[in-house]
Amino acid sequence: MTADVRTEDGCRLWADQVGAGAPLVLCHGGPGIWDYLGPVARLLDGHARVIRWDQRGCGRSERRGPYTIGRFVADLDAVREHLAGPRTALLGHSWGAHLALRYAIEHPERVSHLIYVSGTGIDPERGWHPHYERNLRRRLGPHLDRWEALGGRDRTPAEERERAVLQWSADFADPDAAMTHAEDMATPWLGINHDCNRAVNAEVKRELRTYGIAARCRTLDLPVLIIDGPDDIRPRWGVDSLDKALPNCERVSLPGSGHLPWVENPHDFRRAVAAFLDAPA
Repeated sequence: MTADVRTEDGCRLWADQVGAGAPLVLCHGGPGIWDYLGPVARLLDGHARVIRWDQRGCGRSERRGPYTIGRFVADLDAVREHLAGPRTALLGHSWGAHLALRYAIEHPERVSHLIYVSGTGIDPERGWHPHYERNLRRRLGPHLDRWEALGGRDRTPAEERERAVLQWSADFADPDAAMTHAEDMATPWLGINHDCNRAVNAEVKRELRTYGIAARCRTLDLPVLIIDGPDDIRPRWGVDSLDKALPNCERVSLPGSGHLPWVENPHDFRRAVAAFLDAPA
């Protein structure tokens, strides 16, 4: 069931919900793209009332800023208030994992559980990133030249989609299925908001150095589940910084999966999340 959420500054956000039970709000990655977590919602709709949304400026939501972490936290709070109620579980993927974590730090009384999927941790030096860039190029393999050529020029909408599919294919462990999975992610194609991507990524880098996020994580008194795919091209040791800072955290690595573990190992993903949500908070 789709719905529009209006923020306090009047921005219209697209949202959708399925299932029944305690609420679970999903936060997609990017930044600058749309919600692609429909398969997660379908996996979990027997365990929760699953709410998805497109972040501001992205996908089916209104294309307007400002594009700041504080604004996105406030938008998530509007989704929570309109659709989830006073308290909800959160699941964030990639950039959305950071957004969900930041929301939990700001509003811990409004979060029952936090599920941090394929995030990149809180190391202020972001030491994982050079390894990610090397791994990306290596996994692109025969597609590397085309990906680089498209990146070096202005692109048509069709070329924009082509480059995204090539890049996203590197996020999967199985090379034989990677392009199919990436095509699925890009269908329907709703476009990339590069202004949003640049602004939010730059702010994430700044706040990791200045926000004191590790100290804030040490005071976060709610259960956290970190889910990783061991074949993610973002090295998973980058998340050790977060794991060590959280006082109530468990961590699961799902074999045979990369950056989107629910795609390549849906059985273990559903089992891990359902067990976590069903456990007493």
